[in-house]
Amino acid sequence: MSENQFKVLLVDDELDILEFLSYNLEKEGYEVFTARNGVEAIKVAEKQVPHLIILDVMMPEMDGIAACEELRKIPALSSTVIAFLTARGEDYSQIAGFEAGADDYITKPVRPKVLVSRVKALLKRTGEATQPVEVVDTNTVTIGNLLIDKERYLIRIGDNEMILPRKEFELLSLLVSKPGKVFTREEIYYSVWGENVVVGDRTIDVHIRKLREKIGNEHIKTLKGIGYKFVE
Repeated sequence: MSENQFKVLLVDDELDILEFLSYNLEKEGYEVFTARNGVEAIKVAEKQVPHLIILDVMMPEMDGIAACEELRKIPALSSTVIAFLTARGEDYSQIAGFEAGADDYITKPVRPKVLVSRVKALLKRTGEATQPVEVVDTNTVTIGNLLIDKERYLIRIGDNEMILPRKEFELLSLLVSKPGKVFTREEIYYSVWGENVVVGDRTIDVHIRKLREKIGNEHIKTLKGIGYKFVE
């Protein structure tokens, strides 16, 4: 997929930032949409179904964290990449953003070349297979009482169904592709986030914790200093 086939939604309450980001991305051939707050962002996202949403954190009416949580509840946006753009400190904003379902984090101010590079890296995998290559080539995977539907980013545990945020789903798909295998943190970073995307050291930990909350602590085991494995 070429750049001019990608839709990007920019969300920020500062008009000059929207104009700056829009100009630089449109110059690269992206189709850009904008919103000034979280409420407006949800309406635009539902209508346009963008491939990437870049959200400011601090906004009126509905902030970026709350907006991200709502966006992640919309099935049509399950494959949409969401990145936060904010000047807030890493310790609070990154962790809160990942817990809300974000895929990445961009700190502002950001130089045009850096912005374009990060956007390309974030969108790169939307034109590739979304599952790790080790996952069997079927639409669903069933392990015990856990069913994984790779087309809909949906999991079913017993009678309960839920749609997972993109990165949580890809992380779970990787772990269940080889039950019992210990995946190192480096393997997880490369398979789920890709070699061109830089994420914080605590990113995997946040996503693992969110998965455990949803499928149970007993299925994902930690090997301290090494990585994680899935057990049935």
